[in-house]
Amino acid sequence: MKSLRNWLLLSALALPGAAPAHDQRAATISQPPSAASAPIALLADLSSGQVLFARDANRRFLPASMTKAMTALVAFDLIASGKLKETDRIAVRPETASRWAGKGTTLNLRAGESVSVHDLLMGTTTVSANDAAAVLAEGAGGSVTQWAAAMNARAEALGMTGSHFSSANGFPDGGKTYVTANDLVRLARALIQDHPELYRRYFGQQAILWHGARLRSHDPLSGLLPGADGIKTGHSFEAGFNYLGSVERQGRRVVLVIARAPTEPGRASAARKLAEWGFEAWDSAVFLDPGFAVGEAWVQGGNARGVRLGVPRRYALSIPRGGSRVVSATITYDGPLRAPLAKGQQVARLTVHLAGQPDHVLPLVALDAIDSAGPIDRIANGLLGLME
Repeated sequence: MKSLRNWLLLSALALPGAAPAHDQRAATISQPPSAASAPIALLADLSSGQVLFARDANRRFLPASMTKAMTALVAFDLIASGKLKETDRIAVRPETASRWAGKGTTLNLRAGESVSVHDLLMGTTTVSANDAAAVLAEGAGGSVTQWAAAMNARAEALGMTGSHFSSANGFPDGGKTYVTANDLVRLARALIQDHPELYRRYFGQQAILWHGARLRSHDPLSGLLPGADGIKTGHSFEAGFNYLGSVERQGRRVVLVIARAPTEPGRASAARKLAEWGFEAWDSAVFLDPGFAVGEAWVQGGNARGVRLGVPRRYALSIPRGGSRVVSATITYDGPLRAPLAKGQQVARLTVHLAGQPDHVLPLVALDAIDSAGPIDRIANGLLGLME
């Protein structure tokens, strides 16, 4: 393992509008929700990759209808790949209509009714209709079982190691479907970053019109809290009241998870408190831009002996208001790296150390393509190696 340490030290980092330590606003900053109102709670800043608050973030729990966020992600993947169109229509099977009639929130889909993928997705994400998610899974995936397999494959690819899905809608299934707060943040990141246009189209909507009726969303923040745009609520007797939310303000986005809240008003209050605290108690500034070389890694068998390393996208840094502004970082990689390397290939990690806060890790990619060494390159590299 090669390690380059303390390549960067920032002191008194200048933040636009940053509050000094004695700022009187500190007395009015909201606080994260209590354990009584939110037994499981997590707040992550997607702009920086940092976790700002965590309580039992790796504890497994029943997601209930938050499961539909993964159903939406699988559908978005199919749409993006051209395997599914929003205009495609799916016929409701009689068995499905019968199975979900009156089961929780529904669109009251009728046997033989032909429904567009767009309407099924809106019913799934906005209304949380159990029948809409089931019909979508059967029509686009062949069966709910096959759809659940696709959900689990996507979860595995995202590193959601504490989660498993057995249904498309999260209806109680004896505990076969479960998640963790950390895993839900990974899911939210994929929805938002992999499919930004579809995310904006299907999440954060307050209501839909269906067969002449206005069906409202259960989202406790969208339309009520500035910048809130989703993502999904969940509730059952066994699960309690859950929420996966997202709020964006001035280009900075946070994702929050509230789970096992005892009441619906308590869930709403806890979600609002956690989101507001994330913006009030933390300052944010651009930390690294793509293209900036943070260091270099050794390369074996390449036409160059090293490759410049950088981040794949812009990252900000979240710093507690009035807290320390001293930052250092460490580059680690399994080395030497072996050629060939593609430009943009993830090859290393950057662990960021902010005084008084947990370390967080950012991906590092190769800023240049490194081809395999030719005969002359191998001779030159060998001679340079002898001289070191």
